[in-house]
Amino acid sequence: MTASPVPTAMAPMLEIDGLDAWYGEAQILFGLSLTVGRGEAVALVGRNGAGKSTTLKAIIGLARRRARRLALRGADIAALPTHAIARLGVGYVPEDRRIFTELTVAENLDLGRRTGASDAASRGPRWSVEDVVALFPNLGGMLDRPGGQMSGGEQQMLSVARALMGDPALLLLDEPSEGVAPIVVEQMIDALLRLKASGLSLLISEQNSALCEAICERAYLIEQGELRWQGAMDGLAAASETAGIFGKI
Repeated sequence: MTASPVPTAMAPMLEIDGLDAWYGEAQILFGLSLTVGRGEAVALVGRNGAGKSTTLKAIIGLARRRARRLALRGADIAALPTHAIARLGVGYVPEDRRIFTELTVAENLDLGRRTGASDAASRGPRWSVEDVVALFPNLGGMLDRPGGQMSGGEQQMLSVARALMGDPALLLLDEPSEGVAPIVVEQMIDALLRLKASGLSLLISEQNSALCEAICERAYLIEQGELRWQGAMDGLAAASETAGIFGKI
């Protein structure tokens, strides 16, 4: 049996160096490198098809990948399967939400609970149903409602809440504002700010500039699977315009 990775106290939450990723024979990412600090929120931006979703899938082990370094709190995770990475404290909110439409909200949340033995060091803040309802009050009145009878915004809240039930230390969010009403985007911004304040690290793939600017300290800009720019959020708008990639994110 392979020994579990051992976290390092002072290491960043996530370190990636030279990440390549493929779907089948098609290579999507080319030598991507980035870091996320502990308690930091980082934006991953780029056009549709730039490789943002693939980056998150490669981190969590849902895309074939190779990297010079892929580490969580200093511990190498490059060879680990998805379930093992999740147990080490990585939560993932996919773009298509993937809630179970035939199950109730409460049942979806229950499926997100962390199971199996794990050491306390791998956990982020502990979450209960009461906690996620406090974060997303809309869910409180629909715990017995099937997921398929929820609006798109409500499903997005449920997808984030379900990921939190696994007590992650790092949360990967793929387009959390995609296809939801502006008022839901505002609620999502408020919720993510509260998560960051709790000490959770966030890596957010997003094209909504308001959400990125409200939450994130730094950004990485990728195009065609390669890193084009990195820096503080206040430099992103100028960098994206110079690169001809965005008019407005």
